Amino acid sequence: MVSIVIDTNVFVSALRASATSGGASRAVLRAALTGRFIPLFGTALWMEYEDLLSRPVWTDRTTHAERVELLKALAAVGQWVTIYYGWRPNLLDEGGNHLVELAIAGGAQAIVTFNVKDFGGGQLNWPQLRIVTPKQCLEVFS
Repeated sequence: MVSIVIDTNVFVSALRASATSGGASRAVLRAALTGRFIPLFGTALWMEYEDLLSRPVWTDRTTHAERVELLKALAAVGQWVTIYYGWRPNLLDEGGNHLVELAIAGGAQAIVTFNVKDFGGGQLNWPQLRIVTPKQCLEVFS
């Protein structure tokens, strides 16, 4: 089983995509919901997901109730990870540090994000952790 951390930009993209075109983001969420991937959650990431639900970033493709239900479904199949040690890889985008800490603490194989470049240049590197786009995630972990 492949454990992944799903960045919020992938979550938003999946829910903004049309049901027919869907895209790789939607496919990653579907794979998580069907047990192909195990999504990992920590406090900071979960709070971002919940905050997103009320932001004006959504299209009419999903309702607020549908987004809440999807988050509940992800919680049911995912794994909660407690981070006991803050690594702070000092990424250029501070917002990505907590995703790396979550991935390391949970033993994730990948962080799935559209902001791959934001995870380069940190002071700490983990060769076993891949930073991939949704499309790359589907290709690499098929």
